[in-house]
Amino acid sequence: YLDLNSEGMTLQPTSDCPDEDWHWLNTKQTAYIIVVIVLGILGNVFVLLVFCLHKKACTVAEIYLSNLAAADLILVSSLPFWAVNVANGFNWSFGLFMCRLVNLGIKMNIYCSIYFLVLVSIDRYVALVHTMTHGRMRRPKYAKMACLLVWGFGLLLSFPTFIFRTIDYFPDFEINACYLNYPNKTTELAFDGMLTIFGFIIPVSIISCCTVKIIQALKNQATERFNAENTERKATLLVLAVLLAFLICWVPFHLVTALDILVRAKVLQGCRLSSILEICNQVFGYLAFFNSVLNPILYVIVGKNFRKKVRELFVQLSTKRLVISDSARSHLSSATLKTLA
Repeated sequence: YLDLNSEGMTLQPTSDCPDEDWHWLNTKQTAYIIVVIVLGILGNVFVLLVFCLHKKACTVAEIYLSNLAAADLILVSSLPFWAVNVANGFNWSFGLFMCRLVNLGIKMNIYCSIYFLVLVSIDRYVALVHTMTHGRMRRPKYAKMACLLVWGFGLLLSFPTFIFRTIDYFPDFEINACYLNYPNKTTELAFDGMLTIFGFIIPVSIISCCTVKIIQALKNQATERFNAENTERKATLLVLAVLLAFLICWVPFHLVTALDILVRAKVLQGCRLSSILEICNQVFGYLAFFNSVLNPILYVIVGKNFRKKVRELFVQLSTKRLVISDSARSHLSSATLKTLA
């Protein structure tokens, strides 16, 4: 049993089923990972710079979205190691600590990103449905505390990955592989089940309930023209777009993971089913990673407030540059006059 899965990257099937379908996938992995790395790093660094450098303080929703961008940046910053690993035929050359740290970063993205979206959904729900009380409930300091709790919760749930990742030599493949080495089958199924429950079922249920209420509130307010509510609606449209992109990218992966757990628990059986699920796990795992590229694109395309923030930041930086330039010229002129005198 050889499992090199890092939430979507495997050398070959983990079952005894034929592996003729795997060659095409293994030959395409490196190029796809590089595209995700480049676009993901550029996009998420840009988003963080806009939120951090803008002179106005971030709103509650922007605090959550900036933390989501940070979680995505952690993921895409971990992928270069896997790109090299795949190019080397899954021969891990970065040592045991990096084997654990890289996969910890990938697993933390799975948990943290969806719970930041839970926070965003709750924030939009409170802003649109409980408009009379949201001022007291939606404060930046509370948002920052909630983000810290999410990071801590994500680290706690991801820590087994750090513990059980190890490096072993596999003589059949002549490689030193970085892989998950659970002590027994029960532990493996327990942690995979925990991923499905805490990383998918619970947060998606909360997001779904909030989204239904948000859409109802938007319909009720469609004819109103108050500036404050229009601002909230613009922010909500961006949040809904981000939520939709997340669900499209991640739901297939979690559904296949749940079915794979049933296969390994012998609830479902069949060689062909096992092979199909293993292929789907890889393909949908890569689709999930692409979500880290989509989010910054959605901010620019859908987020009117974000585009406004970008324009204001450019004006802010241009003004500061002009002030510095004028100050330098004034200082130079003064120095020249003193020299001539």
